[in-house]
Amino acid sequence: MMGKGKLAQPMVRYLLLLSFWGIWLALPFIMLDEDDAKHKAFFLTILPASLTNVVLFFMLAEWLGPKFLARQKIKTFLLAALGLSLVFLIIQGGLKAWVLVPDHKDFMFHLFRSLFHVFLATALGTVYALVRFTLGTEQAQQEEQQERLKSELSFLRSQISPHFIFNVLNSIVYLIRTKSEQAEAVTLQLSSLMRYMLYESGDAQVSLEKEVAYLKNYVELQKVRFAEDVAIQLQVNGNVGNQVVEPMLLIPFVENAFKHGVGLVQDPIIDIRLDVAPKEMRFTVRNKLTPEQKADKDQNSGIGLQNIRRRLELLYPNSHRLDIQAKDGFFEANLQLKFT
Repeated sequence: MMGKGKLAQPMVRYLLLLSFWGIWLALPFIMLDEDDAKHKAFFLTILPASLTNVVLFFMLAEWLGPKFLARQKIKTFLLAALGLSLVFLIIQGGLKAWVLVPDHKDFMFHLFRSLFHVFLATALGTVYALVRFTLGTEQAQQEEQQERLKSELSFLRSQISPHFIFNVLNSIVYLIRTKSEQAEAVTLQLSSLMRYMLYESGDAQVSLEKEVAYLKNYVELQKVRFAEDVAIQLQVNGNVGNQVVEPMLLIPFVENAFKHGVGLVQDPIIDIRLDVAPKEMRFTVRNKLTPEQKADKDQNSGIGLQNIRRRLELLYPNSHRLDIQAKDGFFEANLQLKFT
């Protein structure tokens, strides 16, 4: 599809140019009456000049322009355009003087009469080449910026911690050894989780429903991993089936909560809440802290949170609000996002 688009652009451009110059050449025909003398004057003076102007325009627009402007040689292009216009001015003056010998018109007279037409064709060709170069440069810069953003987003998406996967695998090994009935269900959940990470997280956007399903699978696996040692709550309110979001958008907050909210924390609590409205959503993740963490916990700490901040800046620059703070013994991340 992209190849066809690339081919269609120059085709449309050439059709527009040919249409313009076709009208340019046909206009004198339309203005002529049936006087043979005027027909003769047209064919001997106007038509040769118009044809050479067409050649001059295309040489400037399609040859000199791309040749010099692509290498940022604007001054060289302008000097070449001036030189080429002088050459065509002499050609037109010579053609008119040669074909109109019976009228005893000298070369300088025809040279002067050709000056306006050559200047107009040169101006049109030069302006066209410069505009095309400017638009092409802007388009190239936009494409380059988009590619950089895509590369950065791909890198940011790939920063999901692998430690969780290894921990879950260890839990599955333990369940198998103890012949627990949960082993099969946990294995299927992990399979679903990895399938989403590998095959669907590469999309530009996914349904919020899939993102929530991934989040629920993640939380269920964490419940298996920590059993009764961690109080884990997940609450989803509202209709999640009609909205789309950036994939892997919510999980970094939850990963961060499990990373810092368990272990040495006494009576750890992980509280996750998602409220979805037709035009926006609010996502809140809270985890209990130790007294030591209260003193030195920086709201900008953690690669995961820096990662998500950058992704939000790139993808939702004017449609999100992220508040991260530690208070009352809890670390809380609150994301408010408007759907686009």
